[in-house]
Amino acid sequence: MDLQLNNKNALVTGSTKGIGYAIAQVLAQEGANVIVNGRSQETTDKAAAAIGHGARGIAADVSTAEGCDKLLKAAGQIDILVNNAGIFEPKPFVEIPDADWERFYQVNVMSGVRLTRAVLPGMLERNWGRVLFVSSESGVQIPAEMIHYGMTKAANIALVNGIARLTKGTHVTVNAILPGPTASEGVADFVGELAKDAKLTKEEFEKEFFASARPTSLIQRFAEVEEVANTTAYYCSPLSSATNGAAIRVDGGVVLGT
Repeated sequence: MDLQLNNKNALVTGSTKGIGYAIAQVLAQEGANVIVNGRSQETTDKAAAAIGHGARGIAADVSTAEGCDKLLKAAGQIDILVNNAGIFEPKPFVEIPDADWERFYQVNVMSGVRLTRAVLPGMLERNWGRVLFVSSESGVQIPAEMIHYGMTKAANIALVNGIARLTKGTHVTVNAILPGPTASEGVADFVGELAKDAKLTKEEFEKEFFASARPTSLIQRFAEVEEVANTTAYYCSPLSSATNGAAIRVDGGVVLGT
């Protein structure tokens, strides 16, 4: 399927690895002019070179207003914005200090707020644009083991609900992607350590994890980053023009209900 992305300028934050890298890779393969973003110029340039197809890297810390300004000035016109930058960390609620709540909010929420606020007027003026927030099924079913993370992902969905209303009657859309448990590098490393501590193989740990922690999953496995990226790329394209203000699940059936 041709996603009709030739010459569209796409910025994917947090795209040096994991889901963000996979999204940037698919968009570049589909003809978009992709900007890869990370905090380190070295890793950002390395990821852009690996993606190829003319992708370029811009290093900036999007958890700060200064970092967002730096990225926007270097990026130029943006037709597609994928707010993917995010962090997670399991921690008991009573042990989460104020500093962690603030850090998660700045990275997972305010990065998308600042960047979307900057690019939306231009999209509306040109009467075309795509904004995607990479949220999570954890924004719907808040995980007890990382409530601060779930709160930020619920905030992403709320932002989409509100910002999409500003695009009424235009060809600009704002949507949220809700991945479920996904085998990104960070998750794979984390699972590997947990499996080692439990004296289990990764396969045994995965089976136990879905039986106990995510029993509602229909696929009963971690999704691959490419599976999330392929869905995201479609909603970045002109082909998805009738979908706006939506929370699009790529969660393997973890969330109960429709």
